[in-house]
Amino acid sequence: MSLRLGIDTGGTYTDAVIINEQNQVLVAVKSLTTRHNLAIGIGESIGKISAELLADIEMVSLSTTLTTNAVVEGNGAPVCALVAGLSESQVKKSGLAQILDDHLIIRLEGGHDASGRQVKPLDITTAKAAILANKDKVSAFSVSAQFGVRNPSHEVQLQQLVTQLTGMPVTCGHELATSLGAPRRALTASLNARMIPFIQDLIQAVRDILQQLNIQAPLMIVKGDGSIVNADTALVHPVTTILSGPAASVIGACALSGSRNAIIADMGGTTTDIAIVTNGQPELASEGARVGDWQPMVETVKVYSIGLGGDSEVRFYGGSIALGPRRVVPLSLLAQQYPKVLKRLQAHLDDGPTPRHNRFVTRLESNQALINQFTPIEHQAWEMLEHGPAEMETLVFENQEVAKALARLERKGMVIYSGFTPSDAAHVLGHSSHWSVEGAKLAAQIWARQMRHLYGLGSWEKGNSQEPAQRVFSLMNDAICQTLLEAGLHQENLLNEARSRNLAGLLGKLILKNGEKDDENALFGINFGKSHSLVAVGAPAATYYPLAAKSLSLDLILPSYGHVANAVGAVMGSVVQRSEIIVTQPTQGIFRIFHGATPFDCTNLDDALNQAESIVKEQAYELAMSAGAGEVEITIRHENKHVTSELDGDLFVEGKISAIATGKPVLEIKVAN
Repeated sequence: MSLRLGIDTGGTYTDAVIINEQNQVLVAVKSLTTRHNLAIGIGESIGKISAELLADIEMVSLSTTLTTNAVVEGNGAPVCALVAGLSESQVKKSGLAQILDDHLIIRLEGGHDASGRQVKPLDITTAKAAILANKDKVSAFSVSAQFGVRNPSHEVQLQQLVTQLTGMPVTCGHELATSLGAPRRALTASLNARMIPFIQDLIQAVRDILQQLNIQAPLMIVKGDGSIVNADTALVHPVTTILSGPAASVIGACALSGSRNAIIADMGGTTTDIAIVTNGQPELASEGARVGDWQPMVETVKVYSIGLGGDSEVRFYGGSIALGPRRVVPLSLLAQQYPKVLKRLQAHLDDGPTPRHNRFVTRLESNQALINQFTPIEHQAWEMLEHGPAEMETLVFENQEVAKALARLERKGMVIYSGFTPSDAAHVLGHSSHWSVEGAKLAAQIWARQMRHLYGLGSWEKGNSQEPAQRVFSLMNDAICQTLLEAGLHQENLLNEARSRNLAGLLGKLILKNGEKDDENALFGINFGKSHSLVAVGAPAATYYPLAAKSLSLDLILPSYGHVANAVGAVMGSVVQRSEIIVTQPTQGIFRIFHGATPFDCTNLDDALNQAESIVKEQAYELAMSAGAGEVEITIRHENKHVTSELDGDLFVEGKISAIATGKPVLEIKVAN
């Protein structure tokens, strides 16, 4: 047999599937993701597959939500951003200060203008000093320059300088995006650099496992547009794997359900990701899909991704109960892994309620650059977690400095809190039972007392876990419904993000209200998704989506193996690589081709377009081959802008020539001994 192994590493679970030549699922397994050491969870999943099947693997392909989750939660490795020629207002507009400390954003003299001419020489002296000062404080560098897509020479110089002085990973803005917009390009480069350690750890973990099992098949990774690339390519541009998991889930959900017109909803532990598929094709967001609060300049499947999942924290916010976007460890899971937690939860329930009840701390990441910068008290706190969770309530009284240190580590994304979640509510209500039901019930009661006595919400009696769990379950249904409506409005591109959210909230109330009343005399009769079925996938989908589909009067499909749709989709893609060149007419009769470090001119438009086409063909072909493609087909697209002048008639202004190289991955079967 010729088999493919699909692996999806999510925030909560790591899935693995075996797919045969007929695209049938032969095996589907799950294990908990071990974020501090990904190899453990990946190894446990693959270890559940028989050696006979593993011996026939011809390709291994990964999808992951780790990069999506990191962006949504605001986590990532420490990065130093070198920006050349950008003004202070451009840097502020970019949002870099929201993901990086101020001292890690280095503004430099330099940059070019729209014609590719140097505005100011690059300040190499300041750049060198900044690189040496920060090399031991960060995991990677990002580089972006004003009009770097028109002339990347300053970015290339900075890239070479980082490599020479440190040998560390460095990302250039012009390598990731060809569109103008220096602030967004700078942000995209930094997001990419922040993701490098995540992807490095993931790839190394999988390579180690494959080596142990003597599986020598090619290793591929799903990009955000649903295509796949080999691991080496993904290591250079990990930001392209933002929405890798959601893209894989769209492909997998379509394959498993057979639907050509569908609203694909993928719910995991951390996020809900929604995409609309029409006539069998998901729409691509050429300017990048919105992920949490960010919109990096990376072409992706058009996905609406928000921090709403089974492990979303149920919290007090703005005078009411809110869900997410922060992910916490469900108490039902923590109690399953560490049964001693049950005794402490009972103690919380017997004490007067505090905001720290239900709050334990466990390790999450293991970023060496951050560990190197720990203070002595942070090192003490970190070492404390080596053997299991620490209880915040006890620490506040016994060692307040360690408690504060753990809070700092949580803000840095190195540790994670526990809390009451929709997953816990599902265990209380009997919709789930794979983790500790006792832990879930205790957590629900503790949470209910916190809401009532600390914030004045709810009137649940002590010992009642059912009613607060039902309240959370209902809130989850409302949130899912609103998210589906937001995604629909977002798909239509009629409203901005804030207005879509507000309108979705109003529409949701009307639809849910009418559904409850079933009033023939209602003023509003609102239909949603009548032409599309709702295909729900992901581990919690069967728990939450039947009620959501009923609330919105949608036809629901819960496909077989939908709980591992990402892993299925991981092995369905092709290698797709793109190359683009811009041609402009800066002055009458001069056509400038922006290619490489030095743009060049032609005096004939047809010659300029033909030369540009030849260049992008060659670039796309080489990119596809280096990304792991076999035979490659190339499609050329021209997008030309003209204006009409009374004196000159039709006048060429600008053209974008694109080459899209597509091919199936090179496969080889090497049977394990």
